[in-house]
Amino acid sequence: MLSYDETGFRRDGAPHRVISGGLHYFRVHPGLWEDRLRRLRALGVNTVDTYVPWNFHETAPGRADFTGPRDLAGFCGLARECGLDVIVRPGPYICAEWEFGGLPARLLADGEMRLRTADPRYLAEVDGWFDALVPELLPLLASRGGPVVAVQIENEYGSFGNDSAYRAHIEEALLTRGVDVLMFTADGAEDAMQQGGGVAGRLATATFGSRPKERLATLRRYQTSGPLTAMEFWIGWFDHWGEQHHVRDPEEAAAELDELLASGASVNLYMAHGGTNFGWWAGANHTGQRPFDAGYQPTATSYDYDAPIGEAGELTPKFHAFREVIGRYTALPRDPLPPLPPRLAPGTAAGAGSVALLDALDVLGAPVADSAPLSMERLGQAHGLVHYRTRITGPRPAMPLRIDGLGDRAHVFVDGVPLGTLDRNAPGEGLPLAVGPDGAVLDIVVRAWGRVNYGPLLDDRKGIWRAVHHGHQQLLGWESRPLPLDDLARLPWRADGSRAPGPSFHRFRLDTGSADAGGAGNAGAPADGFLALPGWTSGLLWLNGFLLGHYDTARGPQQTLYAPSPLWRGGGADGDSGADGRDGSACNEIVVLEMAEPGERVELRDEPDLGPRAAAPEV
Repeated sequence: MLSYDETGFRRDGAPHRVISGGLHYFRVHPGLWEDRLRRLRALGVNTVDTYVPWNFHETAPGRADFTGPRDLAGFCGLARECGLDVIVRPGPYICAEWEFGGLPARLLADGEMRLRTADPRYLAEVDGWFDALVPELLPLLASRGGPVVAVQIENEYGSFGNDSAYRAHIEEALLTRGVDVLMFTADGAEDAMQQGGGVAGRLATATFGSRPKERLATLRRYQTSGPLTAMEFWIGWFDHWGEQHHVRDPEEAAAELDELLASGASVNLYMAHGGTNFGWWAGANHTGQRPFDAGYQPTATSYDYDAPIGEAGELTPKFHAFREVIGRYTALPRDPLPPLPPRLAPGTAAGAGSVALLDALDVLGAPVADSAPLSMERLGQAHGLVHYRTRITGPRPAMPLRIDGLGDRAHVFVDGVPLGTLDRNAPGEGLPLAVGPDGAVLDIVVRAWGRVNYGPLLDDRKGIWRAVHHGHQQLLGWESRPLPLDDLARLPWRADGSRAPGPSFHRFRLDTGSADAGGAGNAGAPADGFLALPGWTSGLLWLNGFLLGHYDTARGPQQTLYAPSPLWRGGGADGDSGADGRDGSACNEIVVLEMAEPGERVELRDEPDLGPRAAAPEV
């Protein structure tokens, strides 16, 4: 059991210092959990820290899944086998640059619900989540012989608000369901944040990335005795699309870590291993004052974070610098350091057909009729695209077509012909549209990126959530079609192999069975790869039915998508006979949804390319 007194932490009664590393099971393929945990232990830490994202586990309202990639107990069990304690941070809000901060998108269907407050409607939803989660968590607690030594109350609440009734409800919700290990809060090392997020009688910790003496002095004003803990010591930073890849000098970061540990404080490295925002799970930030202001910043697919353990398991120069510092304060494991995970040899995928998105609508979703366009949340959809269709009467002179309340980028067609695009970051602009005497069919395809995960603008709805105007007239009478893109098996591929124009799906095949699997030592052994789309613009990529995530080659910085070994046939772990049905083949299917201009090829590379670098902000 982990506890503390005036002198510091105690573990099973003995003095103890928590040296932890952040590693999120939901950002790592479960086939690689053990590998990453062993690398984490090799760094010298004694604890692993993870959030638990509500929206990742909730597969339907009132239904939660804790199996496969969501097997929290399995992850914690592997951590124990690797010699690590576990800190769990169950939210309900987690931030973490994760879609909507971990909250389910369906909460936005109720426009009146006040998130992260003592609003009874929100508290009822939180209680339902804890009713599902805590029974899974209880057997893992150290009080019951498990590896979980501490549980967090909410997350950095002082950066959002100061509702003491809400904080008390979260604490009580965990207690009454049986959580009886050390509980704590984590907030920025500023007075207002500590005041807004703390819970009386619970350990207060701080989140920061620099100037440890100054930040710990602020924390000491609120945690007046006992251990001081940097619950998030930010040793790198995340990336937004359109920015550069953030890095932090390893020696400078190691020196700050040394100063922190020399003070006697405990630490959680955020992140020790960042992983990947697979699927739709990358979040976003927003610098505006209102949801419809410009300033929306979607987060990149890679969550490498310039961490000591890279996205594909690399032991970076920061790993070695940190390990040397940690070794000054605790005994390091004696096992040899794990080698670089093997890589697939480079190659080029062969094209195997395409189909325009507008030609595939009927197999991707069913339309819902309403007078106004329906937001994604009102359609009961969490992620994906939404297609909208209406008819405009004519004749009409050229007038601007505008969308008020757009999340996030709209591709507009008139009678099937592309008119242009509209973006939420250019809310005042429109597309000039003239309509002939016979009228026109207006199609709008809206691509959603991640929901805002931090700050006051969490009510980040997707699709069209206000109105479409042509000139001064609001257009009414719509079909709204949800396109979750969770099953692409029925896509009507073009038999002639020609390239479909506009937003379209493109299929490729890549045989890895004869490839030299890098350091694997034999063809077809499990190995990682990195998929690049030179000459493409922006879209989504699936490997053997698994959505690797968003790409935006045009904006960058990220130029390759990490494809971990368990996803590959032949080059992966399952030895599948291949998507094309050839016995013994290792043919992998790659599907790309390109929203603008497609390139000519998809490349398999043996090295990641996260783009040009820039110094991480001082935080």
